[in-house]
Amino acid sequence: MKDYYFGVDVGGTTIKMGLYSQKSGWVKKWEIPTRKENGGMYVLDDIAAAVYAAQQEFDLDNARTAGIGIGVPGPVLKKSIVNGCVNVGWDVVNVSEELGKRTGLPVYVENDANIAALGEQWKGAGKDYQSVALLTLGTGVGGGIILDGKIVSGFQGGGGEVGHLPVVRDAVRSCNCGKADCVELAGSATGVLNCAKQLLSETDEPSAMRDIENLSAKDVCDCCAAGDALAQKCIDRAADALGTALACIGCIVNPEAFLFGGGMAAAGDILLEPIGRVYNAKVFPPLRGTPILQATLGNEAGITGAVRLVQIEQQA
Repeated sequence: MKDYYFGVDVGGTTIKMGLYSQKSGWVKKWEIPTRKENGGMYVLDDIAAAVYAAQQEFDLDNARTAGIGIGVPGPVLKKSIVNGCVNVGWDVVNVSEELGKRTGLPVYVENDANIAALGEQWKGAGKDYQSVALLTLGTGVGGGIILDGKIVSGFQGGGGEVGHLPVVRDAVRSCNCGKADCVELAGSATGVLNCAKQLLSETDEPSAMRDIENLSAKDVCDCCAAGDALAQKCIDRAADALGTALACIGCIVNPEAFLFGGGMAAAGDILLEPIGRVYNAKVFPPLRGTPILQATLGNEAGITGAVRLVQIEQQA
């Protein structure tokens, strides 16, 4: 019986891996380094070797292994072809075919943010819902949309790229994608920190942030929680961008809940409550009141969603 699954989450520094049993849950979770040398040519070999080693460790073979789900930081076509993956060094790679050759197992591939959203919907903060939208707030703003338990990938693999919704009007920088209106310019940890630095340089307004060496986005959130008015302006700007983005998503796909993950989401209600106020003010009125929740799986969201991807694709 094929009751074991491998979940893989490829990052620019490490590759998170997990072996999951249908009967007992996680058997093993571990990491291997991402070797990006020579255009990432070693990455699939390393994953295949790690899969084989885990099978040997737990006395498994391919007859008992259902397949491998894998999340990658780039657009994916047809659950198999990675259409460029700069953080790993790949150009266009048919990961499903190439990793399948190396392991002899079925391989299903998706964008890493989509995979994380699927993991949260299956086992995390969204487990009580079939349709959710996840936004991850870190260096940028990632995202994934799950409708009726399935990933919305889009025609070119760009479904769920919510960080690039054009909702910011006062940006003084350009996004890495080249646009100057992306939500992540204000709603990411980078955006919040840039806002704080700009305000601190432009005004003489008192702020506890002035006394913090190597200021971080977390510091801005902490100062806001302590009542710092200047920090509050940065959080309000982020909340306006993110709440507006949610209103756009809501009017298109109307999810049952919005989930927030990533480092910035740890700010909790300091950020989520103003996001909710903006969302309710801007969304189509019948859609007001959609729950806005903090994601719960953390770094395990990717491998969890990767396992679920295999199950969904093999049930289709």
